[in-house]
Amino acid sequence: MADTVADTVADTAPVPAPGAPRAPRPGPRLSAAVRENIAGWLFVAPVVVILGLFLLLPILMAMWVSLTDWNGQGSPFRSGVPFVGMENYTRLFTEDGLARQDFMTSIRNNFYYVVIVVPAQTVLALGLALIVNSRMLKGKTFFRAAFFFPSVTSSVAISVVFLFIFANSGAVTSLLKVFGIDGPQWFSDSRGVLHLLLGGLGLADPDNPPAALTSGGPFGLSWWEWLSGPSVAMCTIIMLVVWTTSGTFMLMFLAALQDIPVTLEEAGMLDGAGRWQRFRHITLPLLKPTLFLVLTLGLIATWQVFDQVYVMSQGNPAKTTLTPAFLSYQTAFRSFEYGSGTAISFVLFAIIVVLALLQRWIMRDRDPARRTRRS
Repeated sequence: MADTVADTVADTAPVPAPGAPRAPRPGPRLSAAVRENIAGWLFVAPVVVILGLFLLLPILMAMWVSLTDWNGQGSPFRSGVPFVGMENYTRLFTEDGLARQDFMTSIRNNFYYVVIVVPAQTVLALGLALIVNSRMLKGKTFFRAAFFFPSVTSSVAISVVFLFIFANSGAVTSLLKVFGIDGPQWFSDSRGVLHLLLGGLGLADPDNPPAALTSGGPFGLSWWEWLSGPSVAMCTIIMLVVWTTSGTFMLMFLAALQDIPVTLEEAGMLDGAGRWQRFRHITLPLLKPTLFLVLTLGLIATWQVFDQVYVMSQGNPAKTTLTPAFLSYQTAFRSFEYGSGTAISFVLFAIIVVLALLQRWIMRDRDPARRTRRS
């Protein structure tokens, strides 16, 4: 009976006329991977749009400003704004003048700042993490909170406190007088510590430097100026930054230390390895990813130092605390040379990227077998 009905329906079904278009066949369905990709992009689309509008677009606009001589009046995209091309960049490196001298002075100051702050805060943070992670230490929660407290405190507030501590009649100067030391005028002393060291050793007179070091030098500064070292005023900022940033990096090292299996430490003890040998051959290699993260974050933050300089010194004395970030702000918002100020910020960005890539290359894994296992 069922076969008879099916044959009847098939016989009565309309037959398409010759040459008539056939009904379209349903297309192939999307694979599961494609559907997941589409769904993922739909979910992240709002964030991509927001980042594009408020991050990527301002960067492109700032890049255009760096190629112009905009003075902050009106829109930088109107037809009357002078287009100078790469002149704002070449002025920083090739043209003799105050712009190149100030920029190179800020690079010198920031270089010494980075060379001292990054190793100091890394070593201090690792040492604090080892102390807090010790099994013999009592009250770990208190010490962890105490070490981390400066990191969550406002940098502006701490900078103001340091201004009082290192004042001419402040606590540090008074403490040095107890030991018979006539302390320097911290925020008014522009002498470089390397110059003072050479003068103390009798190798050079800071007031009468060798003629060979003052006759010439790269980028508009003499060799004697390049070899000055951080000023006494910059050293106060360095002490402030090391104290306030070590707590954050301590937590990173502490998390990495607590992630190391205890069995590895016990195996080293059974093999007769001492405390230093276990730290060097077991703990430190396992901390390498965290060490790379800490060094990278420290490198980026130190090249962008601004708020401490703005509050404590304004680049003084004698521009020995001037940094590229503060110089960019000063050039754009005080001298109204927005093109030059933006160019300084992009040069600073390029310096940070190059140094970060160089640091990654230096700290890369040189063990082929280990790289093969990771891949």
